[in-house]
Amino acid sequence: MGSFQAPPGMRSSALLETSCGYLLQELQMIWNEVGEDQSEREKVLLELEQECLEVYRRKVDRANMSRARLHQELAESEAEFTHLLLSLGERSLPGRPEKMSGTIKQQLDSITPALREMRLRKEERVNQFRAVQGQIQKISAEIAGQSEYDDSITNVKVNENDLSLKKLEEYQNELQRLHNEKNNRLQQVEKYIAAVHNLSATLGMESSMIITKVHPSLNELCGISKNISDSILAKLNSTVESLQEEKQKRLEKLHQLGKALKNLWSLMDTSYGDRYLFSHVIDQLSVSSAEVSDPGSLTLDIIQQAEAEVKRLDQLKASKMKELFLKKQNELEEICNKSHMEIPSRSEMENILNLINTGEIDYAELLMSIDEQISRAKEEASSRKSIMEKVEKWILARDEERWLEEYSMDENRYSVSRGAHRNLRRAERARVTVNKIPALVDSLIAKTKSWEEERRKDFLYDEVPLLAMLEEYNLSRQEREEEKQRQRQIKKVQSQVVVGQQNFTTSRPSTSNRRLSNKSLNGGFGNASPLNRRLSLSIQQLGSNGKNSVSLGTSFIKEGKKEQGKRIFPRPNFTSQLRDDTASVVSTFSGPLSP
Repeated sequence: MGSFQAPPGMRSSALLETSCGYLLQELQMIWNEVGEDQSEREKVLLELEQECLEVYRRKVDRANMSRARLHQELAESEAEFTHLLLSLGERSLPGRPEKMSGTIKQQLDSITPALREMRLRKEERVNQFRAVQGQIQKISAEIAGQSEYDDSITNVKVNENDLSLKKLEEYQNELQRLHNEKNNRLQQVEKYIAAVHNLSATLGMESSMIITKVHPSLNELCGISKNISDSILAKLNSTVESLQEEKQKRLEKLHQLGKALKNLWSLMDTSYGDRYLFSHVIDQLSVSSAEVSDPGSLTLDIIQQAEAEVKRLDQLKASKMKELFLKKQNELEEICNKSHMEIPSRSEMENILNLINTGEIDYAELLMSIDEQISRAKEEASSRKSIMEKVEKWILARDEERWLEEYSMDENRYSVSRGAHRNLRRAERARVTVNKIPALVDSLIAKTKSWEEERRKDFLYDEVPLLAMLEEYNLSRQEREEEKQRQRQIKKVQSQVVVGQQNFTTSRPSTSNRRLSNKSLNGGFGNASPLNRRLSLSIQQLGSNGKNSVSLGTSFIKEGKKEQGKRIFPRPNFTSQLRDDTASVVSTFSGPLSP
């Protein structure tokens, strides 16, 4: 009997049971044909039953395991999908239902495409993170000053638990911040390098050596990226500050040398040609450190040349100082003489010259002192100018007054002679000028008193108080007026005597008698005035001989001061003298009148 063949396509349990039934019937037929005993048959049937159970059990176990694996795979896929959604920061995937139905395999088939797409998104997002983080690490390394950096993307560790767009944006913002910081640092480095170039050019230094000393990468010839770390920026800043300090020191040194050169040139009247050689040094006196930027303007050679010139001029200064001092002394004396002020003591000047010869004096202080004296003298001369102008007018008026007095005493002034009309016109002008003298003297006294009150010292004219001279002049003028009045009285008496003589004498007096009378008159007139003429001698000399005439008048004033304010020519006997002189003249002519 052939084996039972199950029809194709039958996979149900009924087919299995039918097949097993056929096989069992066939086995019974064999046993019947063979004559197998019942116990053996039961034993075989029991074994078949056991083997079938084992096969079923194995198949069931395998099915259970397959189902569990599918469940686990589905759970893992769902967990992975959920994790990817969370890590990518997305709530759900468009096109995927929130709740799945169907068999396990159907559920797996529905989640697999979504999971594949999420995996692709993750890979793409990871690459984005890796690129951004790689740039961040690279720029951070540059900012940190790491000369060697492995920029391999594989070395970048990405946190795959957080691949959200928000996190990516944070990294991108950080990268942008680092880019900005890098650019700022590069700009600072370039700014520092440019400052080093400019300062080095101004100071005459080699900028490339200075920059390379800070860091080799800063030299463009090295061909590597510039180090922009904090330490390099600090070194560059320190380098620039040190160069600026050196620039300031050199400029201050050049200012000192320039001032010294100007002082020495002024002291020794240096020619323009010699000054022009160092005009660039003088040009720096009025500029600040920030304004000095010309290449080579503060090199050591320029400073050394200026120092050498100052040293050379210092050596010449000692030899010319005496000449210069004498020149300034003459200038001071000229100012004093012009304004008739007190001249410094000759002995003091000689002592200074001796100190100059021995080198035991500070030239700068000496010149400063004499310059201050000249300045004070000029200032005082300026304050005396208006008074001195009036003094000059007064002196000129005194000259005219003296000439007018001499002209008035000339008996031939009305004679017809050559030049007489000119003298007459001058006399008219002189009378106008002389009439203005009292007002001029009063104004001069007022101005002098005001000047003395303001300055709290006496106004000296050639070492003599001007007020004393003016008061003495007023006194002398008053005495001259009184003398003129007395002479007019004498002439009046004389005219009365002559008239009386002519009335009582019948015959004319002889020529000899007339000469005797004239001689007596002249003698009497001459004996009346010498005393008062001596009184005004010193004042009259004031306008006749310049300074020497004033010195005569001042000696007269000094003698008056020694007498403690007493008048040199006292006036107590003036009235009695006038009376005695008048009586003597009358007695001279009394003879002819006696019976």
